[in-house]
Amino acid sequence: MAQIHPTAIVDPGAELASGVTVGPYSIIEGRVVIGTDTRIGPHVIIKEFTTIGAGCRIFQFAVLGEIPQDLKFRGEESSLIIGDNNTIREFATMHRGTAGGGGITRIGNGNLFMAYTHVAHDCQVGNGVIMSNAATLGGHILVEDHAILGGLSAVHQFCHIGRHAFIGGCSAVHRDVPPYAMAVGNRAKLVGLNLVGLKRRGFTEGALQALKRAYELLFLSEINLKEAMDRIRQESPDIPEINHLLRFIETSERGLLAADVRENRFNRG
Repeated sequence: MAQIHPTAIVDPGAELASGVTVGPYSIIEGRVVIGTDTRIGPHVIIKEFTTIGAGCRIFQFAVLGEIPQDLKFRGEESSLIIGDNNTIREFATMHRGTAGGGGITRIGNGNLFMAYTHVAHDCQVGNGVIMSNAATLGGHILVEDHAILGGLSAVHQFCHIGRHAFIGGCSAVHRDVPPYAMAVGNRAKLVGLNLVGLKRRGFTEGALQALKRAYELLFLSEINLKEAMDRIRQESPDIPEINHLLRFIETSERGLLAADVRENRFNRG
């Protein structure tokens, strides 16, 4: 049975699995589904059309599933879907999707959203992502697995953040951030590979050397992008990380951040 504090308000239409706890003064609307052993702190608001997986921890004053801050939204039915084992800290906000963006804002598993973070409508966030205090995603953003966004950073709508990318604090990201890279500044520029993060995640020395070479060709050489990609395919044809990087570049719609050659750290570490 779920354990609900007497001061909490839970709509009879909400579905709470076994082991769910709801703290004082929290409000859970109807058409909400919450998975096993999820803990909801005090003063949390969970709006209708929100699904939350198992093992999540939601801290005080978080607001999940509110309608989008999008002037094109017309009250259509849309949803927020949150996976398992996510930690959502104080005052974090996550909004429902819109008809124009597919109707679903989706959060994967094992993510950490620190205090005051914001995930806007129609965002798709992968697994193992960390958003530090007050980091903000505009609408329609895709964040791949294990990306890290520093505190007070902001990402423009429709951008794509690659897996294992690192965005420095107070950065303003207006274009796509390639996988495995570090981006810093306003406007943000690439300043190297996320070598510390990649080593912590167990990347092999072979993969690291191939990525260093790829980034040198892509962002620091005089050859054009197509020629750089062709040469990378010839030099590293069977490395999964390289293949993912090249697919990311080929499907980029907003274009890639430029490299800051003055702060080049692609081959350090």
